[in-house]
Amino acid sequence: MQNKKLLRTVMAALFAALVCVATVAVRIPIPATQGYANLGDALVLLAAFFLGPLYGALAAGVGSALADLFAGYALYAPGTAVIKGLCAVTAALLLRRLGGRLRWAHVPAAVVGECVMVAGYFLYESALLGYGLAAAGSIPANAAQGAVGALAGVVLYQALRKVPQLRRYLGED
Repeated sequence: MQNKKLLRTVMAALFAALVCVATVAVRIPIPATQGYANLGDALVLLAAFFLGPLYGALAAGVGSALADLFAGYALYAPGTAVIKGLCAVTAALLLRRLGGRLRWAHVPAAVVGECVMVAGYFLYESALLGYGLAAAGSIPANAAQGAVGALAGVVLYQALRKVPQLRRYLGED
């Protein structure tokens, strides 16, 4: 039991680092929102799928918040930690719920998780940052980022599930 907990902790730290790097290393500026699109969402979803709701949320939230800090978006870091954590929790729980009944359960899990991300940023920007309804202007860019993240996350998950060591980790062997 102790080894399994240690392994999950190490994997969560690894995924947090991967989320951070994927978010910071590949940035596509979006002038309309003063933000950027990135590949971090794909790794957020992978963390959720491989680590489950608790460790996946920790990896997603910490890695994404660190990326905001490194990229100069400190104002967003607290919200990002919560939003990406909720995205991962949602995706992981939905995958768990549908997994036994639906062969491609990770697809709706990814889509719903990314919808949580889009709604989360709208609420964070409109209510907590005080942008009001002007925050709706970031919805299309966040939705596009979520769509790319969901697609990349699903493709990567399908590919990585074929790795024997990961199959053992997931208990599929």
